[in-house]
Amino acid sequence: MSTPTDWEATLEQHRDDKNEYFRDSSRSPIPETEQPDFVGLDYYPPDDDYRFELDLHDHDEKEAVVVATTADGEREYLRWGEFRFEIDGEEQTLQAYRRDEDDPGLWVPFRDDTSGEETYGAGRYLDLHADEDRANDRWVVDFNLAYNPFCAYSARYECPMVPVENWLDVAIEAGEKTYESGEGYSAEA
Repeated sequence: MSTPTDWEATLEQHRDDKNEYFRDSSRSPIPETEQPDFVGLDYYPPDDDYRFELDLHDHDEKEAVVVATTADGEREYLRWGEFRFEIDGEEQTLQAYRRDEDDPGLWVPFRDDTSGEETYGAGRYLDLHADEDRANDRWVVDFNLAYNPFCAYSARYECPMVPVENWLDVAIEAGEKTYESGEGYSAEA
């Protein structure tokens, strides 16, 4: 049996902390009636093939993008740049968004070929933090940290939908899987 690397140990600790929060916190998105029986979220095993150090290709013009939400609302983001990477020999591109010009982080929502099958049908998110997710002046895009929005657990949450430009034609078998007991928003694939 191999010893986990630092990133794997950090990932497992992150997952343990999230499960504890979801099980015990009064602010958990898990419905209160389900919390006593909550045994944890289901994840793909850690896979280094889904961790990338990437340049962000900034867009010259930071175009405002209106994103529909699960409750028929809208949110506005700035299309900040794009990440380019390869999965299974195929080039992929994901747009990265910011809430406003002063936001140092990036929001990277995506749908992929696992959406609606093994993962949440409406897609998953990555949140990248400028102070944490940087290595050698590049962004660490780690799909092992892909997570479901809170609306996957309970319909009382309103979540932004994944823009069509971030729908991938490849399976991202990393990160969080579908939460089976949830009463959340149901997206048609």
